[in-house]
Amino acid sequence: MTVQIHDGTRWQTVCALTDLQPGRGVAVLLPETGQVALFRDRSGTLHAVDNLDPFSGAPVLSRGLLGSRGDRPTLISPMYKQVYDLTDGRCLDEDTAPDGAPAVLRRWPVRVAAPGGAQ
Repeated sequence: MTVQIHDGTRWQTVCALTDLQPGRGVAVLLPETGQVALFRDRSGTLHAVDNLDPFSGAPVLSRGLLGSRGDRPTLISPMYKQVYDLTDGRCLDEDTAPDGAPAVLRRWPVRVAAPGGAQ
């Protein structure tokens, strides 16, 4: 089984499902798109968001901690500890980043496919 992320144009295979340890993230590079933080939570659900932390500008979100607030899965930034809702990408602690932009992570469609599956 492989993990694929949709880059806006097509599905791209990024790794084998067995490469993802539950509760830990990895950074993957989508050509012409940039870095994506990919996570497999302890229930097996996959999440993919931009790897760039809007508050520090560092590509570190793949090193963040997974958690929850109520029934919502969350990602805690390793830099300044902002918490993001993985279902919609919004920051639960602050509405705007230091540059005035909305504090929302782009979410990427992610799926598990059979090896050699359709792109």
